[in-house]
Amino acid sequence: MASAELATTYAALILADDNVEITSDKITALTSAAGVDVEPIWATLLAKALEGKNVKELLSNVGSGGGAPAAAPAGGAAAGAAAAEAPKEEEKKEEEKEESDDDMGFGLFD
Repeated sequence: MASAELATTYAALILADDNVEITSDKITALTSAAGVDVEPIWATLLAKALEGKNVKELLSNVGSGGGAPAAAPAGGAAAGAAAAEAPKEEEKKEEEKEESDDDMGFGLFD
């Protein structure tokens, strides 16, 4: 990664840490103060990409793997287990349909 890209990224992180709105002008000002020449387009693109986003939240969710697990149904654990088994049965039926291609005489290595 080029030093200009790193400088704009670090400038955005500094602004987010200080709870200051991330704008291209502020990114350019910080990179200029650091003595790094950055083309204004990069500051503008980064500011637009981060517009309306909570950068601190984005950083804390890196590698979290996804959303929270679904809540259990109102019927309790037994109803939740029954509901979890229903999709598995449907998947087995779909797999059986895929195997029916062999009955037609078509095979991968024929």
